[in-house]
Amino acid sequence: MRSNFFALLGVVLSSLLLSAPASWAATPQAKQAAQSGVYKVAVDQGVSLAEAAESMRLRANALNLQLVAELPMSKQVEAITGKPQRTIIIFQFCDAVLAKDLIDVNLEFSIYMPCRIALIEDAKGQGWLVMMDVNVDAVAQEKRLPEPLKVRVNAVRQSLMEIMRAGAKGEL
Repeated sequence: MRSNFFALLGVVLSSLLLSAPASWAATPQAKQAAQSGVYKVAVDQGVSLAEAAESMRLRANALNLQLVAELPMSKQVEAITGKPQRTIIIFQFCDAVLAKDLIDVNLEFSIYMPCRIALIEDAKGQGWLVMMDVNVDAVAQEKRLPEPLKVRVNAVRQSLMEIMRAGAKGEL
């Protein structure tokens, strides 16, 4: 069981490195993100982090992805330490029916759920939206995912990227 998990993890991590969008090659941050298996988008200048968060919530709703949790980590750390913190909020989105269908195929799909997007303010005050970049094709092949489910998973991935782009631009 443990060796199967590590084998899958190796396949996923390898495929993540090979599946990074070509547009990432443009910046050093993008190259670093591609190598680490994340999809990362900078929040546009002039868009506040609160506006980015609201835009993501609204876009998720429009795309029929439920916001199932919002974790204000920076506020929690501030409450514990008594010191102001840079913004760190983890948003968790889910298509519950798809989640159930994937778990019916293989319970290991549960580790990818719910889908997470982090809103993070870096040390320079720049906002970033960050999520894990999973190569759906590799995972689908490894887990023998039926094509209709693979199509639905890809649609959710595209929706998550759209949510991030809307947040980065402050679009409603």
